[in-house]
Amino acid sequence: MSLKTMNLVRDPCNAELLRLLQDDPRMSVSELARRVGMSAPAVKERVQRLEEAGIIKGYRLELDPAALGLPITIYVRVRPAPGKLPKVAELARSMPQVVECHRITGEDCFIMKIHIDALENLDRILDRFLAHGQTTTSIVQSSPVPLRPPPLPPST
Repeated sequence: MSLKTMNLVRDPCNAELLRLLQDDPRMSVSELARRVGMSAPAVKERVQRLEEAGIIKGYRLELDPAALGLPITIYVRVRPAPGKLPKVAELARSMPQVVECHRITGEDCFIMKIHIDALENLDRILDRFLAHGQTTTSIVQSSPVPLRPPPLPPST
């Protein structure tokens, strides 16, 4: 992280804006301004600077996979066969069930988070990856720590 970016995050007002936006990304600029005791234009400018610095990368809509008929979450690690690494990445990008894919260190090269509707459909997905290497699968039983934003650095 650059010194400029770090200074933006450590500014107490910016840190408070980030905390408020973490709690409610849809909070209006006027409500943010009221909560931090600044004018709306000043808050809008600060939020824009945080966006331009890449600290705020967008606002996401979180959907519940189970509510969409995809109650099973699995993690699949893939160890590609020689020369197949690009094929695995391409395949992961092409499959809508793959909601995350990360290139990792270790014996496996990829770890993917996949949502499916039923266990009987797992083989069909795994078979597509098995054409390019070995897979190791873990089915999620529960999530004691659901997706959350990273911790903010302490303000100075």
